[in-house]
Amino acid sequence: MPGIHRLKKDEPKAAKLGKRLSDGGGLFLHVRDKGAKYWAVQVTIKAAYGRGKRIEMGLGRWPDVSLDRARSLAGEARTLARNGVDPRDARRKILHTGQTFAEICELAFEARKAELKGDGKAGAWMSPLRIHVLPKMGNTPVKDVHQNDIVDALKPLWHTKADTARKAMNRIGLVLKHAAAMDLEVDLQATDKAKALLGKTRHVAKNIPAMQWQEVREFYQGLGDDVIDLALRFTVLTGQRSRAIRMAHVDQIKGNVWTIPAENMKGQKGKTSDFRVPLSTEAMRVLYACSLRGGYLFPGGRKAAIISDMAMSMRMARMGLEAKPHGFRTSLRTWLAECTDAPHEVAETCLAHASGSAVVDAYRRTDFLGQRAVLMERWADHVTGGTGAAVKLAEAG
Repeated sequence: MPGIHRLKKDEPKAAKLGKRLSDGGGLFLHVRDKGAKYWAVQVTIKAAYGRGKRIEMGLGRWPDVSLDRARSLAGEARTLARNGVDPRDARRKILHTGQTFAEICELAFEARKAELKGDGKAGAWMSPLRIHVLPKMGNTPVKDVHQNDIVDALKPLWHTKADTARKAMNRIGLVLKHAAAMDLEVDLQATDKAKALLGKTRHVAKNIPAMQWQEVREFYQGLGDDVIDLALRFTVLTGQRSRAIRMAHVDQIKGNVWTIPAENMKGQKGKTSDFRVPLSTEAMRVLYACSLRGGYLFPGGRKAAIISDMAMSMRMARMGLEAKPHGFRTSLRTWLAECTDAPHEVAETCLAHASGSAVVDAYRRTDFLGQRAVLMERWADHVTGGTGAAVKLAEAG
């Protein structure tokens, strides 16, 4: 090619700040701030029709990349461009070819953080991968991931921990899709093939153990007033999930209404909203009994901000109970069904469940706070030893 290799061997070293030296054929040496020198090449990518696309691609820093090496890289870029290939894409493939499944996994996680609550700091998205997948196939180049690798990783839990295995399989698929988006050659059908090899799971899902609603009264009256027992009381009285209870803060309470922030509710980030919970007289009593630290209703031990996610479960286990804290939601829902005339949508809203289609929910813009307040007051009456085994909303006024 005429007009190339114009620079002399000593010119890159002698180049001054602000200079742009041309070696011909689109190869340049840029001298940037503080004297740093970088090679770049300009090429036109041939198009099938019409004018091609002009691009500039960096080739590296001088003297790490010598003049001869820069000329060689520029020549390769020109050849690719003449064949209609973007040299940046070709280089990207070369750079990422050896990346492992674990490395792409981290990139995929970073890309999804924005849609995860708390930017995924709780670890729920990565946990199935870190525990069950990465120890076995994390060092495998992502382009070499085979359905047999996935089978080997998930077979031990496929029939015993089906939900965990399902989540892990889902995450593997997302990591492979991320690799494909990086233009890496991966088998996007690997997860489907692995499912076929693993077969239908024999695992039978079990409901979380729960107390009969008639038994909750005795349990409640046997609780004390330490921080964990107060958290259990609040769980029983409000019917809310453990995370919301543990993260409850005095700033979320206005009068006798507790507003749970969206980030503490179950559901995808951006698709959940704040949720109002009416507090009964008994729930307010529990609230006043809390020893606030840092504003949290249920602070943890050893200066931890909040109680751990296992604190309430362990307390119930030490009491010899099979039931779990989450099961009180079942107890409340069963009581609502058997002892009240609460409409389905009101009863479901007590537990912050969606009770209709997206269209129905879009038009029904109420959270039934007043009706729920009546129900929760009577539920509190029941668990504290009152007569609240029946309530008619129509008669509640």
